[in-house]
Amino acid sequence: MDINKRRLRRHALVYHSKPKPGKIEVVPTKKHNSQRDLGLAYSPGVAAPCNEIAKNVEDVYKYTNKGNLVAVISNGTAVLGLGDIGPEASKPVMEGKALLFKIFADIDVFDIEVDANDPEKFIETVKAIAPTFGGINLEDIKAPEAFEIEDRLKEELNIPVMHDDQHGTAIISAAALLNALEIAEKKIEDVKLVVSGAGSAAMACTDLYVLLGVKKENIYMYDSSGLLHKQRQNLSARKKAYAYAEEDKTLEDAMVGADVFLGLSVAGIVSPKMLKSMAENPIVFAMANPDPEIDYPTAVETRSDVIMATGRTDFPNQVNNVLGFPFIFRGALDVRATKINEEMKIAAVKAIAELAKKPVPEQVNIAYSETRLAFGREYIIPKPFDPRLIGQIPPAVAKAAIESGVAQSTIEDWDEYEMELLERMGSEDKITRLLLSRARNNPKRIVYAEADHLDVLKAAQIVYDEGIGVPILLGRRDVIKELMQEIEFEADDVIIIDPKSDKQKEQLKRYGKSLWEKRKRKGITQYEAEKLMRERNYFAAMMVVEGDADTMLSGYSRAYPSVLKPILEIIGKESSVSKVASTNLMMTAKGPIFISDTSINIDPSAQELARIAQMTAFTVKMFGVEPVVAMVSYSNFGSSKNPMAKKITEAVAYLHEHYPDIAVDGELQVDFALNRKMRMDKFPFSKLQNRKVNTLIYPNLDAANGTYKLLKELNSADSIGPILMGLNEPAHVFQLGASVDEMVNMSAVAVVDAQQKAKRKKH
Repeated sequence: MDINKRRLRRHALVYHSKPKPGKIEVVPTKKHNSQRDLGLAYSPGVAAPCNEIAKNVEDVYKYTNKGNLVAVISNGTAVLGLGDIGPEASKPVMEGKALLFKIFADIDVFDIEVDANDPEKFIETVKAIAPTFGGINLEDIKAPEAFEIEDRLKEELNIPVMHDDQHGTAIISAAALLNALEIAEKKIEDVKLVVSGAGSAAMACTDLYVLLGVKKENIYMYDSSGLLHKQRQNLSARKKAYAYAEEDKTLEDAMVGADVFLGLSVAGIVSPKMLKSMAENPIVFAMANPDPEIDYPTAVETRSDVIMATGRTDFPNQVNNVLGFPFIFRGALDVRATKINEEMKIAAVKAIAELAKKPVPEQVNIAYSETRLAFGREYIIPKPFDPRLIGQIPPAVAKAAIESGVAQSTIEDWDEYEMELLERMGSEDKITRLLLSRARNNPKRIVYAEADHLDVLKAAQIVYDEGIGVPILLGRRDVIKELMQEIEFEADDVIIIDPKSDKQKEQLKRYGKSLWEKRKRKGITQYEAEKLMRERNYFAAMMVVEGDADTMLSGYSRAYPSVLKPILEIIGKESSVSKVASTNLMMTAKGPIFISDTSINIDPSAQELARIAQMTAFTVKMFGVEPVVAMVSYSNFGSSKNPMAKKITEAVAYLHEHYPDIAVDGELQVDFALNRKMRMDKFPFSKLQNRKVNTLIYPNLDAANGTYKLLKELNSADSIGPILMGLNEPAHVFQLGASVDEMVNMSAVAVVDAQQKAKRKKH
């Protein structure tokens, strides 16, 4: 096993076992602190809702979580890439599916692994537990049993049932097909379709394509024995439905003049010669995993007019089921649909296809390091990080359920419903995933000034393994080597530097001279400058200034001011900046909130506050978020004439005059800033209007620092920061004793900051 596979295996096992086994847990949604709470939650209070449900079973949706609870159920007979590994071994996969349901659509999930290979026994088990759930997601069940199981459960249960392995791939690829045909200027009813694979996913895809208009007589489907044709014996009923050809022909022959190739089979089955034989503007969906039927680089080199999708993340147009199943179930649950029917699937297809044609939010461009993603050959389906998915697909599915007569409740205000969907995801940490994704697209060299601390080294290891950045480790070489061995950090290309070692003599001398030239008129001698270079934070900062590294991180083991001092002395502030400042990104229940200034400026003036707000707005945009800024105080819009409140008013006036493009207003009390309804009721004139505030600028360091630490401790809100703003080069400081996760996130911030500064210098 090579080093990368060993590393992946080790990290995967640690991830699934630490700090507690598994990936999901049950969290109470009601108060449970007092005897009264417990009496309402269980006995005797629980009798009241029980009696109501006994009188009217539909009230189960009113008094329990059934309406937002999905079962992910498998027997482990067809786990992707692993085969029939049994129910227990499939549990990590089902927990992973549960995680995706929650983070993408806020749907709660119980994963259930059933020890039953016999379809009848499996069906009876699922039917027996179905009253618990609002929907059933079948997963990793082998064909042909999967067809019978799904068909029977859809018929015999009155809640949505979907086998995602089949229909998820079908829905996403169908959306891609509609858009690819539009680009190729072809009509769906005219295309010749060649399908390699006749398993459950390939069948579901083809069935849906037929519903959308592909003619069966234009389909050539292949299984492991060859073409499905009329002379074939012992074909299943489902395969017979596509045995239209009169006689056998090879896959190579069928590809001649084909408009569309759908592959859900094995790697390398399509040759460049076969691709060349296809019609003009060929559409190739090569979705065998991990290696497609023809690899993307070969395909685009062979045919410049090819429109291609795969199942892989590293090429354009990934057919990813996460674009579908969370949002389809969300829409179905929200109208209490009795099933997921063809109308709902087609509604999802069209919603996904239409979304790809709309202007792409900047945060999606940022996540994928694109200048501007736009509808075309390399963008025919939305990206999984697109925040609009939750607001577009569930309403389309819900409407289709209502119109097709399978909904048991309705939605009166669709605009309000869309707003609720977007608000529902407020606690989700997509912004962190976007940040990490963006860092991976263009990793930078990061100096870790305290690499001989175990947790710092663990963070550097994750950064290295995840491709977020390229670590440069500063510290005692023997200690770092020993710790690396302890945590199995195997990386021959990672540089280790001990500034106090004689091995660094030349570098110390060069850096010392450079520092002396920079500060010789500020009371420092060349000897003193060379001596300072033996201190890691000075050495790290000089590495960045001299171009030997792209960014630096320190502060895990030292007080914030002592780390900041060498950064300010050596790196300094940008020429356009009056004062360096900092902001913290807090992951709160109401979504991401940026708080400034949390660590540097004790009592900034009105103009300094305005500049802090302007720098923070720029930083917020760096995360792909449009800043909506509230300048907060203990007063609202001039209700106090105290100088502390007045300086906020002056800062806002300065911003409105000099930075009119920034959505900012104040002074505002924090509750009015964060509560849109309160703000609109009392201050309808506010320039913030009905917008959701995501940035808070505080009048002084006490207030900002206290607020972010209060949020962090009381609400367990994750924090990224303090993020330094206004420095001439990218450098950032950890909080004393930061966690490994916090240091990994700050590493990503440092990389993205370095990307931004490099881009600005080019222009």
